[in-house]
Amino acid sequence: MNITVKAQEPKDNKLVAEVTVLAKDVDAAIKKAYKDIANKYNFQGFRKGHTPRPVIDGIVGREAVLAQATNDLLNEVEPLMIDELDVVPMGQTSFGDEPKLAEDGTDYVIEVTVPVRPEAELDSYDAPTINMPPEEVTEAEIDQQIEQLQSYQASYEDIEDEERVAEEGDVVQVDIDNVEGSEDWAGKNRMATLDGFGMPQELQDAIKGLKKGESKDVEWTETHEHDDHVHEVTHKLKVTLNAIKQRVIPELTDEVVKKGFGFDTIAELRDAIKEEIEQDKKVSLPGLKEDRAVEAIAEHLTLEEVPSEYVDQVFNETAQQVLGNLQSQGMSLDMFLQMRGIKAEDFVADLRKQAEERARQSLALDALAKHLNIEATVEEVKEEFAKAGAEVESLYEQFRKAGNLPAVRESIRRTKALKWLTENAPVNYVDEVAERRAADAAAAEEAPAEETASEE
Repeated sequence: MNITVKAQEPKDNKLVAEVTVLAKDVDAAIKKAYKDIANKYNFQGFRKGHTPRPVIDGIVGREAVLAQATNDLLNEVEPLMIDELDVVPMGQTSFGDEPKLAEDGTDYVIEVTVPVRPEAELDSYDAPTINMPPEEVTEAEIDQQIEQLQSYQASYEDIEDEERVAEEGDVVQVDIDNVEGSEDWAGKNRMATLDGFGMPQELQDAIKGLKKGESKDVEWTETHEHDDHVHEVTHKLKVTLNAIKQRVIPELTDEVVKKGFGFDTIAELRDAIKEEIEQDKKVSLPGLKEDRAVEAIAEHLTLEEVPSEYVDQVFNETAQQVLGNLQSQGMSLDMFLQMRGIKAEDFVADLRKQAEERARQSLALDALAKHLNIEATVEEVKEEFAKAGAEVESLYEQFRKAGNLPAVRESIRRTKALKWLTENAPVNYVDEVAERRAADAAAAEEAPAEETASEE
């Protein structure tokens, strides 16, 4: 089928196009509709599939036949039109409230409205300057890795100060006595970190402010929804603070290195870590540069707010990717959230934020690709299919008929725009680990001073 498409300039995130289908294709669609109806229903006095048109018109109705032909025709036209327009719709294509019925022997002309993304622009099309870690390994990066390894050897010892009260972030040891509905939390000498994870916030809040040996009764109610039913569960328990713990990391010596990490000396451990970081940087830095370059270019997007329909589209794609990755690891979303101590609503909110950022970045790359006159050729599309190990010509035709080629072209254009971006972005090399460690050290030094000043 060949169609003619005349598109207007997009307005208010909508693209209006006039689509013309040749009479011969209209006739073919009507003929097929009559044949389908003749094969679907039994008409008295006629063999199935051989009922004349006038009989079908008299029983089913000419308009009903034309309505089916029109519907079938539009289903075939839509992907061809999308391919011709080379757009990725942002929602459902509209053919109007009551599409005009096709008629024999005449061209079929219809006005179609396609929801599309806004034509985004940038306030600067220059490749932005980005900060990157140096390609060579720094001493600060090695120190950070060693401290991470040392943390695995950490132990927890009681803080002996009897006046010390439990605070946010403390590691504590508690007895929890179940009074009602809290069997899962009951236990003796349970270890917990007061960081908002691992146990209910109400219980953690009750522990904060307690001194060693003090107890407190706590009660809260949870609301659960299951199969459209809502029920409440009341928890009542008594918590006793047995100890507040402090984390003790052993001093790094050759002996500790040999016993804990299998190297004879600290120097050997540092050399091994340096080599590991070098290998990791070779793999990770190119991707990091791409991420930072696209984050930077997105800041130049002049669009104040990305349409919610597009954010929803990206959100659904991102969610499917996450669920697919979890499924490949044999893990459900509930299992993942429980292991990470993440609330479902927090997870969804974070995913939504990611979708908004990805939507802005995608629009920025689209704007850059348009500015650079980047195109996606047929050969490049087929190369993508070849990379996937598919039968190229067959898959190309399938994608064309389904209206999926614009999405492939869009991906290629964005990839080429990103390549230009990373090749042209000026880079400032910064030892970010050293800067972060210095800032943390400065903050740690200021904290005691602030505490002393507040006490005075």
